[in-house]
Amino acid sequence: MIRVGLIGYGMAGQVFHAPFVDAVDGLELTRIRESRDENIRLANDRYPKAVVTSNVQDIFNDDNIDLVIVAVPNSAHYSLAKEALLAGKHVVVEKPFTVTSAEADELIDLSKAQGKMLTVYHNRRWDSDFKTIQKLVKQELLGNLVEYRAHFDRFRNAIRPNTWKEEAVPGTTILYDLGSHLIDQALTLFGMPKAVFADIRTQREGSQIPDKFETVLFYDKLKVVLTAGMLVREPGPRYILHGDKGSFLKHGLDVQEEALKQGLFPKDLPTTWGVEPEHLWGQLNTNMQGLHFMGKVESETGDYRGFYENVKQAILGEAALEVKPEQARDVIRIIELAMQSSEEKGVVEVR
Repeated sequence: MIRVGLIGYGMAGQVFHAPFVDAVDGLELTRIRESRDENIRLANDRYPKAVVTSNVQDIFNDDNIDLVIVAVPNSAHYSLAKEALLAGKHVVVEKPFTVTSAEADELIDLSKAQGKMLTVYHNRRWDSDFKTIQKLVKQELLGNLVEYRAHFDRFRNAIRPNTWKEEAVPGTTILYDLGSHLIDQALTLFGMPKAVFADIRTQREGSQIPDKFETVLFYDKLKVVLTAGMLVREPGPRYILHGDKGSFLKHGLDVQEEALKQGLFPKDLPTTWGVEPEHLWGQLNTNMQGLHFMGKVESETGDYRGFYENVKQAILGEAALEVKPEQARDVIRIIELAMQSSEEKGVVEVR
């Protein structure tokens, strides 16, 4: 049994981490660090076997804990992950990995020196739509891909009160938040680009942070456009892919997050968890090897349990780690280059 200590039981801990640790055989949620009364009550109610503490050192000093999850504001990812590694724990860090790529490199070196697993919660690799796109790209159903566009848009025209995500502190902005998902997916599909261009701006009245970005990743024969914004009331396609043999368009978001926010967990929907309804399936129009197809493509099943299943297997030496820390570091490097590009108003080479 791998015993887990969760640092932070806010939205990330409640929605994206604790339910999936609880859903994976071989993982046991042992301690939860939280300081807010309402979250403490919720943690005690949902996970009565876990000890809830307000002192993070209780987790680091517990010799029974094997794995620590860091689910706190981005600016604290580096320091808490470093403490956990020094305490001899395996570590999962909520995305984005760190504020800077230098911090990420230091943690990677430390994890190797400690002989401990280190990974980052890039759970959107287990979205149904992204898994579907991975399959289409691998099968080359669009031929030679020339353009890939991915959106992560929302409509929040008011500034949310009492949240660090709206504060002008290191590691906030929509580029770190939603952008890290889009960048990780693109790098997973295509690797590191040759150059980066970005336009990052603030659109909402009273916002302290940039809340809109468009980032372009340049490859030899492929252009990748990633964008997210907070003032998109009528969203377009979430993904648009064009190749020399066909196109694929996909609307809608993976259904897991909405289910989780409604208080549903994988155990509540054992046969339908992560299954997209037909109206969200993507549209494929292709002509491969003289065979023309135009119609809907059934979405692959999404399941964030896959991340923690892999973490368990990696700790036990049964499988290679899927989200390697070096990959998560590369995401931060692209964010840094995008910020440089936006400030300089030009294309920046990836070195």
